[in-house]
Formats: sequence, C-alpha cells, structure tokens
Amino acid sequence: MNPLLRTALDAAEAAARVQRRDAAQLATGAVAKGVVEKARADYVSQTDLDAQDAALAVIRERHPNHDILAEEDGESVEARLRRWDGRPLWIVDPLDGTTNFLHGHPFHCASVAVAVEGRPVAGAVVSGSSGERWWASDGEGAFKGGRRIRVSDRRRFQDALVGTGFPFKKLDLMPAYLGQLDRVLRGSAGVRRAGSAALDFCFLAQGSLDAFWEEVLMPWDFAAGIVLVREAGGVLTGPDGRELGLAPGAVRGANGNEMLAALRAALGSG
Repeated sequence: MNPLLRTALDAAEAAARVQRRDAAQLATGAVAKGVVEKARADYVSQTDLDAQDAALAVIRERHPNHDILAEEDGESVEARLRRWDGRPLWIVDPLDGTTNFLHGHPFHCASVAVAVEGRPVAGAVVSGSSGERWWASDGEGAFKGGRRIRVSDRRRFQDALVGTGFPFKKLDLMPAYLGQLDRVLRGSAGVRRAGSAALDFCFLAQGSLDAFWEEVLMPWDFAAGIVLVREAGGVLTGPDGRELGLAPGAVRGANGNEMLAALRAALGSG
C-alpha cells in the first residue's frame, strides 16, 4: 500500500474509532455531547470534532507540509479552496452521516482522501458501526477489506438500484428534486437513501448500487468516492457530464457511461 493511501486509511480508521467509542456511550442512553445545529437538520457534535482531531493528527504527523480541507474547519469551502496553494490537499469528513449517528442508525462513516494537483489520487472510507473498510488509489484498484471490488455489470436502467440524497440543505431545490425522484422511481428497480454519500459511493463501487445522484454535495462527501468508483470501473461526474473537481455541487454516478446516460435522461436536463 502506497504511503498516501496508508495515511488515508489510518486517518479514516482513527476517526471511526472515535465514532465507535461515542456510539457505545449513546447506546447506554447517554446524551450526545456538544450537539450544535449548524443549519436546519445539519448537525455537528463533539464526536465530529474529536474524530476530526484524530484523523488530522495522523495526517499531520506523516505529511506535515501538506494542506488539509476538513468539514469542521469552520471556514467556507470556497474560501478555503481560494487560499489553497497547490500542495497535496487532504480532504477529510470525520463523521459523514452525523444525523444517523445521533439516532443510532448504522450508516455513518469516516472518509479521507488526498488530491494531488487538484485530482483525488487516494481515498479511504471506514464504517464507524460495522468496521467495514474501503480504499483505492490511482491505478491500483479499489478494495473492500482486502478484496478487490468492481461496479455491477447491469446495463438496463429498469434493472438498476439507484442511490440518492435529499437536498435538505437547500430546500428550494426540493420541488425539482421530487420530480427527479418520481421519474427515477418509475424508470428503475428502486431508489435508496442512506444518509451518507460517502457510503453510497462505496456501495456503487462494490456493485450494491448501479447509479447515484445528489444535488448538493461537498468535496469531503465525494473526494474518496471519486477514487473508489473510478478504480472500480465506474464513473462520477458533474451534472454536465464533466469530470468532478473539488468544488461543491451536484454529482451523477453510475457503473458505466451507458447507465450514466440513462440516469441523466431520467433526471431530465442534467
């Protein structure tokens, strides 16, 4: 395992250990610590902050001269990316699925990726509840628990299981999104919403989902997923079909270009 990927996996595991520690306390009826509602239905807890500290400690020890973009930095993504000086950039989501975590729902994880010259080249996702681990690096394949994974080989959209996420942070998008959901439900084998985009990309990479779309995602949601899906043989793009950058925005993903075209057709314009 190359050094960048080793760091990504170890940092994600460090964050997931914090999740498991605090989940055990919540299971006894304890109240989650330090919960703040950043925006409507968008929470940060002390677990998020402790998990971020754990992940960043691993990265800083091994790569002290690299830059870091982490979800709980308290600075806007746009401002942070404007200040980025081109060094390798670590992109960290210490607890993806905070609302799930706070409710004892098992779909939450830690996601860590590194971008070189603006392109994610290694990433890892670790489930805080199950301990499952996914990782991938540029040109070296995608893996789950040491076993190589590939996207599904389904080609017909009517047979596809499609993942999604609700635009709860931008409710003005909901009417258009509900139209998309209606069309995808009618045209596919089903739609699933996990509440953790980072896990959705793992499910796409391992073939449990055949396609995915969401209207509002941040780079820490999809940076590791870009590498995982790409190395598993799938595609992730923006709504216009172009390669994803690091800016926030909408994401479209599928097991291949044929399925991606069918998904985009079902969604309508983009």
